[in-house]
Formats: sequence, structure tokens, C-alpha cells
Amino acid sequence: MLSDDQVNEIIIEVENVPSGVQRHLASSQIFLRKSTANPTFSMVSSSMTDITDCQIFSNGNDGRHNRLLRFSSLNESISQIHHSPECLGMDETCTFHETVQGQKLISSLIPMTSRDRIKAIRNQPRTMQEKRELRKIVDKEKSKQLLEANCCAQCLSSLSLAYRRSKGNLSELLNYISFWQKTFKVIGGKFGTSVLSYFSFLRWLLKFNIFSFVMNFSFIIIPQFTVAEKNTLQFTGLEFFTGAGYFRDTVMYYGFYTNSTIQHGTSGPFYNMQLAYIFTIGACLVVCFFSLLFSMAKYFRNNFINPHIYSRGIAKLVFCWDFTVTHEKAVKLKQKNLSTEIRENLSEIRQENNRLTLNQQLTQFSAHVAAWLVSTGVAAACCLAVYYLAEYNSEFLKTHRNPGAVLLLPFVVSCINLVVPRFYSMFRLVERYEVPRQEVYILLIRNILLKISIVGILCYYWLNIVALSGEECWETLIGQDIYRLLLMDFVFSLADSLLGEFLRRFIGTKFITSLSLQEFDIARNVLELIYAQTLTWLGIFFCPLLPFIQMITLFIMFYVKNISLMMNFQPPSKAWRASQMITFFIFLLFFPSFTGVLCSLAITIWRLKPSADCGPFRGLPSFIESIYSWIDTLSRRSGYLWVVWIYQNLIGSVHFFFILTLIVLIITYLYWQITEGRKIMIRLLHEQIINEGKDKMFLIEKLTKLQDMEKRANPSALILERREVEKQSPLHLEELSAAHDLRLRRSMHEENPEV
Repeated sequence: MLSDDQVNEIIIEVENVPSGVQRHLASSQIFLRKSTANPTFSMVSSSMTDITDCQIFSNGNDGRHNRLLRFSSLNESISQIHHSPECLGMDETCTFHETVQGQKLISSLIPMTSRDRIKAIRNQPRTMQEKRELRKIVDKEKSKQLLEANCCAQCLSSLSLAYRRSKGNLSELLNYISFWQKTFKVIGGKFGTSVLSYFSFLRWLLKFNIFSFVMNFSFIIIPQFTVAEKNTLQFTGLEFFTGAGYFRDTVMYYGFYTNSTIQHGTSGPFYNMQLAYIFTIGACLVVCFFSLLFSMAKYFRNNFINPHIYSRGIAKLVFCWDFTVTHEKAVKLKQKNLSTEIRENLSEIRQENNRLTLNQQLTQFSAHVAAWLVSTGVAAACCLAVYYLAEYNSEFLKTHRNPGAVLLLPFVVSCINLVVPRFYSMFRLVERYEVPRQEVYILLIRNILLKISIVGILCYYWLNIVALSGEECWETLIGQDIYRLLLMDFVFSLADSLLGEFLRRFIGTKFITSLSLQEFDIARNVLELIYAQTLTWLGIFFCPLLPFIQMITLFIMFYVKNISLMMNFQPPSKAWRASQMITFFIFLLFFPSFTGVLCSLAITIWRLKPSADCGPFRGLPSFIESIYSWIDTLSRRSGYLWVVWIYQNLIGSVHFFFILTLIVLIITYLYWQITEGRKIMIRLLHEQIINEGKDKMFLIEKLTKLQDMEKRANPSALILERREVEKQSPLHLEELSAAHDLRLRRSMHEENPEV
């Protein structure tokens, strides 16, 4: 802003209008003079409503501060409110109540909803202080109307306001306590959104396991502690690897929990452990189910349906900057993030324009078919090897009591999960995908087929061999197997990150420099997370503390992967956006991982017979029998018949789940159709923008040719125009003298080449 001693007067003149109009305006120039009593400007002039583009010239006392500013067309409401006759000559700013237009504006804002009102005030071309005053006035008028309304309207308004405030406060709290925000910015700035999607998915899974652990600890583990007996087994330390021994008689496994009703005192409240166990596990799975559905719908809407994703956020990247960022490191990190996003967008645009010839397409298709045949054969061979090893291992453990022998099956399975995905990654040398996202998708599908097939073979082994073998507490044995698989997978992942990736970097930088640094394998690392989470959900019924173990492993793996990423990896050679990758990750976690877990647990609860000597369901013909007996008890009480009706008509009804599945499929189909329709709309609008640009260029060329023809026909017009400009604005003449001299010389040279 100009200082007080620099501002004397501001002259508004019209630029590039016919000479006749200029003479008319020369006699009626508009002056804005600074008021001596108030730092605001008051307008003293005649009305000129047809002027849209004006020039403001500020001339300082020393004559050195000449500035050229431009006004765009002022908003009609601003001119009506602030420049109305009621406000002219007043020293103070005219309030909204003092003008008819202001009262109309307030009355139009009052009936709006809160969101629409805020948006309308935000779009007003006013200063921030005026917007705040306008909002206060509208809120005050709204409160007066609410006081005059009935009690129900006041209650509803108060509840809605309290809900919005609590929702905003909760959102701010969740953002504040969110894990690793600064680390995420560093990863995104250096490696892009593709690598960042892995860490976002890891944090998302960590929240799932925190919720599951809190539920199990609150409703299962704490009540069991109140009636638990002292553990008489000796702790040797080997239990951390085998999961057996001392841990067998702890709250870690199913067999330790009591089947009696917990009651302290003869008249105190009682706690049914059977119902608590099955309802807590069921509630965790139901919440996970709906959370997965909601997350898929949310990410699908944000990444596939919203139209702004098809513009790739170019406007946000190029024209927006957060001016609240002032720290030097934060500014550099923000710049790095923006440059990475721009590279990703440009890379995608370039990849979309690439087209392969027919021979290249046939060669690539043959390579894809061969890679799929080899990967499917390897997965089938691994599944057969795991199944026969599991059968052999069960026979071997009956004759050998070596504590370390139980680690054979988890060791082999972890070796397969470590080696085979790397073998799949080598197919990229043959397939050579042009789009990196397609390569990640294919690797994810191949790896998920391998790992879920192995988990399916193990489930078949547990539910058809271990559960029917007559072992003393087969639920605890299954829980121990799942614990060992999860622990061994964590150990292999840790060793691979700390040793394997470090050795790969050392070899690539010291001995074989052609290898250089490797790129982060998103597909393999994401599948490790999905595999571990599948085991956690599968074992939560047999080992209630498994979410706590998974929570610790995820927390450790984040820091290990982050350190290894910064030391041993380079940014992706092909930059690409991964905004839609999280949606695909969650879909793979939902199907086939979570749905397979639900099927396995449903078979366990409805078909298998519990152990007779351990666990909360001992002595029952099936796990679900506890629910049946509870429903029979409630049916004999008139006050709980509504619970019986809900169970019989909703939870226990096949038709309800069929209708629910049908509704989900219909909604999914509608979302898909909306996505396709918006893609077509965006493509048509893009073509329309291109055509309009071509039309504008054509008109500009025509106008340029007409101007050149007019100048050749009448070269003296330039001299007259120069004189008119000199009369109107000497300062404008100084600014544009070079351009006028150049045009005059060029026109004279065209008319008289000899000169």
C-alpha cells in the first residue's frame, strides 16, 4: 500500500476507446481523494456505470512514485451499497442496515442453510472485515427469528449446531493426533504419491488393529482377569517364537477363557462370558466389514467419480500456494511436493498419448499370456507343497516333541512368500508395461492369488484335519499356528528390510554400479500387509490378543521401512499418480481377504464342535448354540420380544442378507455408471475447450489481418492516435512510447521501403 504522504489523488481514465468518447471523458475525469478525517477513500464524481476497464494513476509528492494499476469490473452490489446516495459524504463506512440493498442482501441470506450461507458470504467481493460483519449481522437476525419460533425449532437448531461443532472439533482432533504427518510429507515430496500410498495403507491398518484390540481388551480380557487362576507353567523365553508353553495358559489363547457366568457376590450383576466372547468378536468383524465398505465407497467417490480428478489438480498445483507456510524447511518441502506432483501429472499425460503398433501389441500380449501361465503354475505348486508339508508336519509332531519343530511350516511358508513375489517381479523385464500403475495392479493380483491360496490351504488343513483329529484343545493349536505364521512373516520382513535391501544397495553402489539403487516394490510390500492382516482377522477368534501383536509389528515396520526407504531406494524412474491405488488396496483387503476370513469363521461357528475341556463354549454341540439358548431365554420374557424378532427376521434370515447383497450390488453398478458417464462428459468438455481455443485463434488472426490492412491504407491514423493519447495521458504515453514508435516505423517501412 502507498503511504499517506505518497497518495495525493487517483485518476481514473478509460483506455482504448474511440477518440470522440475520449474527448467526452476528458472533461469528466473521476477523482478519488483521500479524506483527512478517515483513512478510507470517498468518491467525488459523476456516475459512470458503463466503464468496465479503468486505469488508476497514483502520483506521489516527490514525483517518483508513478504506478499503473488496473481495475476489473466492480460488482454491482458493491457499487450499490457503498456508493449509494445514502453513503455519499459520510465519514464512516456505511453499514448494511443503512441501505436498501444491504437489507435485501441480509434478508436473502437468512433463509439459507448454514453451508449455503457461508458459501454465499465467502463469494461476496468484499474485504474480510466486511464479510465478518455481514456474517455477525445475519447470525444475529437469525437468532432473533429463532427466539420468535416455537420450542421444537429451537431444539432442532441447537442440536444441529452442536452436531456441526462437535463434528468439526472431532475432525480437528483426529487430524491433530494422526500419526506421522511430517514423515508423510517428506516421503511424498521425495518419492511421490505411489510410494506414499503404501505408508498410508499401513497407517489405515494400524487404526483397524487399535480398535480391535480395545474391543477385545475391554469386553473379553479384563473380565477374564477377574476370575483367572495363577499360571503354574515355567517361562523359558522360547514361547516368544513358538507361542506354546507358558503362553498356553494365558489370555492370549481361546482355551484359557472360562465358560461360567462371572458374578461377584450373590446379588451382584453377572457377566455371560460365552455371549461376551462371541458378540465382541462379531462386533469387531461387523465394524471392520462396514468400515471397509464405507472406505471403498469414499475413496471410489473421491478418486473415480469427482470431476476434479480428471483435471489432475493442475489449477491447485500451478496457481495456489499456502502463504501460511513461512518456515524455510517447510517451504522447501512444499516446493518439492508440488514439483513431484507436476512430474506425475506430466508423466501420465505423456503415457496416455503413447500408442503401440500391431506387432508390438501382439508381442506384448504373448508375453502377458506366458507370464500368467508361469505365475499360475508356480502358485499351484506352492499350494500343493504347503498342503503336503502340513500333513507331514502333523505326523512328525506326534512322534517328536522338539519345541523348534513347530516352526518348520511357518518357515517354509515365509520363504515362499519372500522368494516367489520377487520371482514375479522379474516378469517386468519381459512384459514391459508402459503405465507403471498397470504393472503394480498385475503384480498385486498375482501375489494375492498366491498368498490367499496358501492361506486357504492352511484353513482347509486346520478346519478339516486339526479340528477333527480329537486333539485336546484344537482351538488353541490353531491359534498357536496362526501366531507362529504371523511372527515368522514379521521376522522375514524385518530381515529383508534391514539386511537384504542394505546388501542390495551396497552391491549396487560399490561393486556392480550398473544396478544402482533399486526402486520401492509397492506390490510386494502391500501384499505383505494384506497377508498379515488376513492372518490377524482369521486368528482373532482363536487368539484374542492377535490384534495387539499386529499393532506392534505394524508400528515397528513403519519406522524400519521408512529408514530403509531413505537409505536404500531411489525415487521411481517413471513418475505416476497413485491417488486411486488406496481404493484398489482396500478392495483387495475386502475381497478375497476379508470375505475369505468371514467364510472360514462362519464354518467354524456353525459347523464345528467346540473342545470339551477348554474354552468358553466347552460342552456345547456348536459355537452358535450359545446364541440359540440366549434367544430361547429372551423369548420367554415379554420385554425382550423385539430382540427375538430382529434375530429371527434380520440376523437369522437368509432373505435379509440376500436383499442386502442385492442393494450393495445395485449401488456399486450405479456408481460405476456415474463414473463412466462423467468420463464421457469430461472428454466432451475437453474437446469443446480445444475447439473454442481454435475459434479464438482464428478470430485473432482475422482481426490482426484487418488491422494491418487498415494501417497500410491510412498510415496517418497512427500519428493522430498518438496525439490523442498524449492529450489524454502523458504518463500512459511514456509507458507505451516504445511500442508506438515501433509500430509507426514498421508501418512507414511497409508504405515506403526506400526510406
